[in-house]
Amino acid sequence: MSFHMQLRAVENSEVRHDHAWLEEFMGASWDWDVHKAEYEAGIATSIEKDFTSVHELYEAGGRLGGGVGDLWELPVFGGDIVHHPADEKPPFVRLTPEATRQASAFLTSVSFDALWEEGGPRIRAAFGPGWAEEDVRGIYVHHHTDLRAFYDRTATAGKAVVKAFWY
Repeated sequence: MSFHMQLRAVENSEVRHDHAWLEEFMGASWDWDVHKAEYEAGIATSIEKDFTSVHELYEAGGRLGGGVGDLWELPVFGGDIVHHPADEKPPFVRLTPEATRQASAFLTSVSFDALWEEGGPRIRAAFGPGWAEEDVRGIYVHHHTDLRAFYDRTATAGKAVVKAFWY
């Protein structure tokens, strides 16, 4: 079974606060060819299975201080939640352009090395003894770099972000 977090940049005025609409909108772009094209265009990205631990890594940013407050919550699970009417499916999440700028500012200002020093040991432990620390760290460097670039492009364009969680 796969778990994915899909992020897509979109004009704020196009987003409807409606689960059925979001499911259709995000589902249409989850097709592999469409997602790949949107990824290459810089308007989409995704994380397979590791998104919860990426969130935990960013939570370390809240413990580091530096005036980030709750901004660490924005890149993965933060935003306006749109629940399924019967709570039978995962919710969608929308970040306004302002929240997207805040997420970008957090990702740009936080030191990955400081995040890894604070939160990495717990993440590394979950991988077990068969994984070298540099390999696990490399996975999270990639996630962080990708999210940072995505949020920077999206914030610069003044767009919102819609997040889907596919299980």
